[in-house]
Amino acid sequence: MHRGEGRVRLPGVGLSERDVAILDLERTWWSRPGRKQDLVRADLGLSMARYRTLLASLADSADALTYDPLVVRRVRRERERRRRNRYEGPSADEPRR
Repeated sequence: MHRGEGRVRLPGVGLSERDVAILDLERTWWSRPGRKQDLVRADLGLSMARYRTLLASLADSADALTYDPLVVRRVRRERERRRRNRYEGPSADEPRR
C-alpha cells in the first residue's frame, strides 16, 4: 500500500487523506522546487498516470469542490479545454504550449 492510500475520513468532508493530499499537491506543486512528477512520486507514492486518474475523479466530486473549489474548477476548465481542442481544434485565442 502506498503512503496516503488509507481511506480515513476527515470530519465533515467525505474525502480520504489521500484525496486531500492530491488536491493540496495540485494547488501548490508549482511553488515547490522540482518537477511535478517527482513531487507526485515523493509525496504520494503514485505514478503520474494514477495521479491524473485520481485527480480527474476528484474533479467530479462534490466533496472535493467543497474542500478546494479553486483547484477543482481549474481542473474542470483544463479538462474542458483539452476536450474542446480534441474535437474542435485549438482556439486562436489560446496560447500555444
